[in-house]
Amino acid sequence: MELHQIRYFLAVCDHGSFTRAAQFSYISQPSLTQAIKKLEDELGGELFTRDRSGCLLTPLGRMVEPNLRKIYKETLATKAEAIRFTRLNSVPLRIGMMETVGAQRLGPVFAHYRQEFPHIEFELIIGMEADLLKQLEADLLDLVISAPTQLLASPFESTLLYTERYVVAFHSSHRFNRLSRIDLKDIQAEAYLDRLNCELREKLKAVCQDHEINLYASYRSNSEDWIINLIRADLGVALMPEYTLPLNAQDVQCRYLANPEISRQIYAICLPQSRKKADIKALLASLSYL
Repeated sequence: MELHQIRYFLAVCDHGSFTRAAQFSYISQPSLTQAIKKLEDELGGELFTRDRSGCLLTPLGRMVEPNLRKIYKETLATKAEAIRFTRLNSVPLRIGMMETVGAQRLGPVFAHYRQEFPHIEFELIIGMEADLLKQLEADLLDLVISAPTQLLASPFESTLLYTERYVVAFHSSHRFNRLSRIDLKDIQAEAYLDRLNCELREKLKAVCQDHEINLYASYRSNSEDWIINLIRADLGVALMPEYTLPLNAQDVQCRYLANPEISRQIYAICLPQSRKKADIKALLASLSYL
């Protein structure tokens, strides 16, 4: 019996359905279902019955629910006390974030981590990857989240978090909003917003040369916020990682770049000695569900 299995069981109890429990836990529904199935196998019977209105506890589920809830709360309290003791409750968790990595996917994970470990403080340092890795090697950071364009050598250890595709972002009134598919060649007739800090910028230049495409940069900026605000002012279109765009921004629309498709991989990077720390180990476990 593992702690995450108990957490998912309690999430279904509290939210009344596997779907809402998976959304709350920031994992896919199949992963949650599989974890609960393993818990049922260990306990020897089904814990829930499903109907159109949601999920109900079985007699076995009602019997074990109080004890599992007590185990979960006591385990979290023990973890929090241990982490506070080892870090003297004074040193925050220092995370370096490459400036083009958006908060859309990572923000909920950090929020959930803080729910489990409310006494852990976060310090987010935004910067260029090269500078962040220097700080990591000097033990000024505990973890770096970045999109390296090549495999990092020792002493760094990298854990793949997720892959995100590039999208064409534009104002909601733009003609692109009527299209279901946008190719790279479609952009060359538009005012282009050039993201100077894009780690795939050189790759994009090479792709444009191979396809004999010329993107005219009306504006250039090293700030993602400025690029998004220029899109909102309908001053051009941009190529951006999909999770960099803000959620529920009605004036900003996007489509996946269709031809060619471009994507990048986001990694958590740390030193071997940092991976052994309790709080870093717990955070990497949370990030692994992305």
